[in-house]
Amino acid sequence: MNFRRVYAGKRVLITGGLGFIGSNLARTLLALGARVSVVDSLVPEYGGNRRNLAGVASQVKIHVADVRDWPRLPSLVSGQDFLFNLAGQTSHMDSMTDPQTDLDINCRAQLAILEACRLHNPKIRIVFASTRQIYGRPDYLPVDEKHPLRPVDVNGINKIAGESFHLLYSRVHGIGATALRLTNTIGPRMRIKDARQTFVGVWIRRLLEGQPIEVWGGTQLRDFTYVDDAVEAFLLAAARPEAIGAVYNLGGPPPVTLQQLAEQLVAINGGGAFTVRAFPGDRKKIDIGDYYADDRLIARQLGWKPRTSLRVALEQTVAFYRTELKHYL
Repeated sequence: MNFRRVYAGKRVLITGGLGFIGSNLARTLLALGARVSVVDSLVPEYGGNRRNLAGVASQVKIHVADVRDWPRLPSLVSGQDFLFNLAGQTSHMDSMTDPQTDLDINCRAQLAILEACRLHNPKIRIVFASTRQIYGRPDYLPVDEKHPLRPVDVNGINKIAGESFHLLYSRVHGIGATALRLTNTIGPRMRIKDARQTFVGVWIRRLLEGQPIEVWGGTQLRDFTYVDDAVEAFLLAAARPEAIGAVYNLGGPPPVTLQQLAEQLVAINGGGAFTVRAFPGDRKKIDIGDYYADDRLIARQLGWKPRTSLRVALEQTVAFYRTELKHYL
């Protein structure tokens, strides 16, 4: 698809735009000629990092704002052609220890964003970043979009609500919205200082620092989407009218066990060590076991498929942090 024809000269707003996926999306949109604005709270726990737009920040309108600050939302969404809504609290453990904050960000703020769009920009096109976490422990594999939604933590429940609000506003108010249920997205600019976004970031940081990796369980199957592939899915979903009102799983290359993932990372790093240990009790309660996505629906309807092998994804991510590590600690 000719994305330049779709996005050149268009006004695009990205919530969570200084975060991992949002900043990679912003960079791609700039290259396509879009007029990009980002909103990010820069709350330390949530992944926003000004370094993520290094080299292109002067081309982006950056709003340091919190989506919980409802009075600011109308001015942010007004006049925008596209909204990529990636603002969210992503930590499953934080959602269990501080459920009210998770509710405010992943549920109440999502409704406020949609209300601002309904009242001030009903023609806007929205793609919402949902999550595979809403499925909970799978009844079958691979997991398709018809699988029951049975989350194992507060984060998953609130993400269901946020997704449902987007689909409701699309169906009832005519605001074109699509939801993408992301699996484990990895790549340059992901959070590595802790496991609030993904454990893979912590593993890479520890390897580069000469520290051993801890693999909890080790036999769980997971699939991983490289960030460039995820960005392409967002761009396709916003560009294609048949995606309005739809929900799509994103997947990745064939799944691997967590132990196999650790082995690949050690090999790519040229050294390192890992230990396999039992899950900590609090983590075990909200672990979903094996998961990998059936992404045939988005392949059939939009033509999306992951292009990047897991090996290449890990190699490119490790190479990025070899030079950038100090900016992400």
